[in-house]
Amino acid sequence: MTTAVTREVFGQTLLELGSQDPKIVVLGGDLNKSTFAYRFGQQFPDRFFDLGPAEQNMMSMAAGFASCGKTVFVSTFAVFGTGRPFDQIRVGIAQPRANVKIVCTHAGIVTGEDGISAQGIEDLALMGALPGLTVIVPADGPETDQAARVAAREPGPFYIRLSRPATPIVHQPGFTFRLGKAETLREGNDVAIIACGIMVPAALQAAERLAPQGIQCRVINMATLQPLDEQGIAQAAAETGAIVTAEEHYRHGGLGSLVAQTIGRTLPVPMESVALDRYAESGKPELLLAKYGLTAADVEKAAVRAIGRKRR
Repeated sequence: MTTAVTREVFGQTLLELGSQDPKIVVLGGDLNKSTFAYRFGQQFPDRFFDLGPAEQNMMSMAAGFASCGKTVFVSTFAVFGTGRPFDQIRVGIAQPRANVKIVCTHAGIVTGEDGISAQGIEDLALMGALPGLTVIVPADGPETDQAARVAAREPGPFYIRLSRPATPIVHQPGFTFRLGKAETLREGNDVAIIACGIMVPAALQAAERLAPQGIQCRVINMATLQPLDEQGIAQAAAETGAIVTAEEHYRHGGLGSLVAQTIGRTLPVPMESVALDRYAESGKPELLLAKYGLTAADVEKAAVRAIGRKRR
């Protein structure tokens, strides 16, 4: 399967956006080579600012640039771009709906050998707690490219979550990202697997493994967590009668929590969640995913459990 590094795709897209719009400015936090924001700085040094490890100041400066009519992109690692400057994001960006696009890389546990302190597993809960802040978790490189372009075009604050390693490409040429809309990647009426980010390929693999057993899984890419496509979730619950969510994030406050709230309010059905239940450790990404239950096999088992709880 073809792969792409989403943070590298973002760096190239940001460079192209900067060539098209002189109002775009970029702020980086001492990790510009890793986030690929350095490419923008090389091409447009007068519109690029490296704040070093001062994320609170970085977010406050971003809010200031936005108040002057700029479209601001902020790029750093997820652990540094959400937790440390949360109050600055809340007061300076989310509350005034500033035109700031926070794009964080190295999210989740697939930061791997960087260890527990660099693994952002709470970022979706933090950013999703801010009203009016759009939250996107692209599934692959093509979706990352389109999400960044939508963020640049649409007013208001955005949070886009990206990973460190190369991940499989699941979208075919010609696909169009629709902000706030669930995307059905595979049809099926026995159970709906709703996934985001790097867990989308795992969901598709699980569906392929279950098909020979006569189980047809609907696979839904929920790239936008806020605003959430509640109608799409309710429809999936009604048509399949069972839901599985899959995310590389802590089980509280992320995709699973949002889906559970929605089906609890609209149409309660059996639901299983594939997510992290604790902090991880240093290690190779593939080994960490296996140890902490974030593989296609784990999604497959969750789907079987959810189907087994359906009313007969």
